[in-house]
Amino acid sequence: MGMTIVTRKLSLTLNDKAIGPIDVPETMMMQDFLHEYENLTGSRMGCGQGICHACTVVVEKDDGSLEEMRTCIVGAHWFEGRKVRTVEGQAKLGTDGEIVALSPVQQAFIEHFAFQCGYCTPGFVTGATVLLDKLKREPIERDAVEQTITDALDRHICRCTGYVRYFEAVRDLVLKTPGLVKA
Repeated sequence: MGMTIVTRKLSLTLNDKAIGPIDVPETMMMQDFLHEYENLTGSRMGCGQGICHACTVVVEKDDGSLEEMRTCIVGAHWFEGRKVRTVEGQAKLGTDGEIVALSPVQQAFIEHFAFQCGYCTPGFVTGATVLLDKLKREPIERDAVEQTITDALDRHICRCTGYVRYFEAVRDLVLKTPGLVKA
């Protein structure tokens, strides 16, 4: 007597591309869907318990604002009908599919050598991307920049303890990007 895997149709927008409807097991976590069905392995399995945030992706809410969502503890079907961006979808691609420009966050991370092993980097890219979106909508005072960045990235764990470079890269980007900090 074998075990029956119950599936349901799943449709979503993933990195600006319509996906589905495809049959996906009801109990499958989003991270497994990204890795096994879409070959998008940038979101990493760190803790498997939603603590380290290496697995996060960007979800666009109905009002156009962005939020982080952990994929190791959130089922794939929660993403039904939603717009999702993985770390692979951050850079701008040319018509041939080659990268023509990194996202501002990715570029800042490279300029600041803001990673060591790189395992947690996709989660930090996601966190920083969501923070920049928030600051575009609600600029902050200059004296709140450091605490705001700390609060936004605090839940992301880096086992190499590369926090200082991540922080410096994001701070530099926030201060250089017009409209995020009140004059």
